[in-house]
Amino acid sequence: MSENENKEVIFSKKVIEFITVANEYCLFIEKTEGYPREDIIDYMLKICPLIYLKGALLPECDEDDFEIAERYVTEEHWEAVFKPLQSKFATDDLYHYAKQNDQGEYIVQEASIADNLSDVYQDLKDFIMLFQKGSIAAKQNAVAECRSLFETHWGLKIISAHRALHQIIFKETGDVNTSESAGELE
Repeated sequence: MSENENKEVIFSKKVIEFITVANEYCLFIEKTEGYPREDIIDYMLKICPLIYLKGALLPECDEDDFEIAERYVTEEHWEAVFKPLQSKFATDDLYHYAKQNDQGEYIVQEASIADNLSDVYQDLKDFIMLFQKGSIAAKQNAVAECRSLFETHWGLKIISAHRALHQIIFKETGDVNTSESAGELE
């Protein structure tokens, strides 16, 4: 891609909309300690599909300089986001899902809603921080890296967390058959 084509991509409507939604998610996650559990679940049930959709629409973008792709969220910062979420979800934080292994067999895995949402936060916050740098190369790398991580990491994590949250909220209202495992698809 030429420099002008990359500029068009990084300032496209799809990227700007993704930045907006990602920033809203990150701002909310950073303040979860002050929200009741029900408000967190309600918000996540609404924003997770939107983040997934906007992530799926991110355009392809060339990485200009691999050295520019930086990580900003430290382990301490990640923990500061994770711990309040884990506390709010309490006994509902851990859930099970079915995962297909390399032989095509399904195995049951354990996951954490707080861990998944914190991992998504880390990837989105790193994207936002890198995109805010002044250079076009940094913005290109931010978009390229976020798109790649969507495909390999946070896209799956947000879907998994969303499904677990759906199970929690509708189990509490009695609208889901609780005898079904979280990993089964209907």
